[in-house]
Amino acid sequence: MKLIEQKEILRKSVYDSIFNGGFSNRPNGDYGKIPDFKGSDIAAQTLAKSKEWKKSKTIFVSPDSAQTPVRYLALKDNKNLIMASPNLEHGYYFLDGSRLDGVEMEASTKEGALKYKVDDDSKHRNMSVDLLVEGSVAVDREGHRIGKGKGYGDREIADLLQRKLIKTTTPLATTIHPLQLVDFVPTEGHDQKLNMIVTTEEIIRI
Repeated sequence: MKLIEQKEILRKSVYDSIFNGGFSNRPNGDYGKIPDFKGSDIAAQTLAKSKEWKKSKTIFVSPDSAQTPVRYLALKDNKNLIMASPNLEHGYYFLDGSRLDGVEMEASTKEGALKYKVDDDSKHRNMSVDLLVEGSVAVDREGHRIGKGKGYGDREIADLLQRKLIKTTTPLATTIHPLQLVDFVPTEGHDQKLNMIVTTEEIIRI
């Protein structure tokens, strides 16, 4: 069986488990998307209590719906937030949490980030990222991850590494439902590995 087929089988298994278990916030399930799981706010709060979060000033977060609570808490904590634009069509958005008092919830959405992003981000383009948070479809305890199959997460991490905005020691995290934590994730050479997994129940450091 080809690797791409193995990944698709794994994705469908996770999608089915979350949907059939009633853990998706989407009425028809998350098929083809990063799961927007019930309890994403709990996973975000768990992450926000971690030493990695508390030490961070600038956090990079994917634009996925499941990571909206992470973006909200980052802005609420007056952190600098860097968010990839949906499908990376417009690069990255920079939001200054210290200037968004009272509108953190709106600014944490895809539409709100576009509205409240810093227009002149030239001085922020080379800002080091202290913590990165990606959305995932499935991850294993070794830190191997797969997304929805478009490669955006891997491209984001690779780009930030190339630009030296993150290091090999930077916490690379994901927030997931426990059903997204699997025994084995098949990987390819371009697949980026995580070193921190946060579920609604635990934090796994790799």
